[in-house]
Amino acid sequence: MSATLAPRVVLVSRRSELDELLAHHGTRGAAGYYLSQRGRDLAEVVARHDALQAALTVVGAAIPADWRRGHADRDDLARFPFAPEDIVVAVGQDGLVANAAKYLDGQPVIGIDPEPDRNAGVLVPFAPFEIARLLPAVVAGHAPIRERTMVRARLDDGQELLGLNEIYAGHPGHQSARYVLSTVDGRRERQSSSGLVVGTGTGATGWCASIARERAGAPPLPAPGELALCWFVREAWPSPSTGASLTAGRLGAEETLEIVAERERLVVFADGLETDHLAMAWGQRLTIGPATRRLRLVEPAGAAG
Repeated sequence: MSATLAPRVVLVSRRSELDELLAHHGTRGAAGYYLSQRGRDLAEVVARHDALQAALTVVGAAIPADWRRGHADRDDLARFPFAPEDIVVAVGQDGLVANAAKYLDGQPVIGIDPEPDRNAGVLVPFAPFEIARLLPAVVAGHAPIRERTMVRARLDDGQELLGLNEIYAGHPGHQSARYVLSTVDGRRERQSSSGLVVGTGTGATGWCASIARERAGAPPLPAPGELALCWFVREAWPSPSTGASLTAGRLGAEETLEIVAERERLVVFADGLETDHLAMAWGQRLTIGPATRRLRLVEPAGAAG
């Protein structure tokens, strides 16, 4: 931490479903009617909103009065000016940590779960009241922090994208994407598929896990801290001009996959945020591999790394 500045805590959250419904429908009555038409109850949505607000209140009250503070909404993360000395506190679902990770560079992250009965809690393992002891521990260097591997995609024009869970490359509508795939062992294949998914150990419990369960001979999925990635081609289509022999594998610390686009407008996005993407033109080259930057996540004492 800086010797001249007090620590800064940046709260990261996203709008609740109730906030989004009110923005669209205007009133609770209209939102309630909309939900009832779909067999849902407004009371459930309100309860979840209240749980999030209560968690934000508890966390905000626990920040020492002489510390600096900031707040970033998920939709504004790409524009938020994170500083090296920040402590980032994500209050919400596990995916919120993944959304923030790509914009961080070494800042410690504390994940707070406002709804432990609904969320998996893999990346948000702490209850709101625990923040009071966690913040001083992070500043003092006593909090257990484990690094998690991230995945990086880089275009040949220098643009790049980071992800904590996985990176998808393919057609923006998940339709047929045509490209040439080159693997680390020098094999090369022209493919037409529903896209390529490259995941980390953190993401190995999500999208990559669902693909692996349906894939005979799937490679072993990496651990969250392991400097390795897994990759899968979705629904490769064999034809006279395209193959389907290179559909899964692993990447080590210094290894990358490469694809060259053979149609206009392929997209590359990370962790489900399709609006924050790279666009590939015909002939453009993309490499995907483990990132040198890693997420520093505060975890409970004794948690597996």
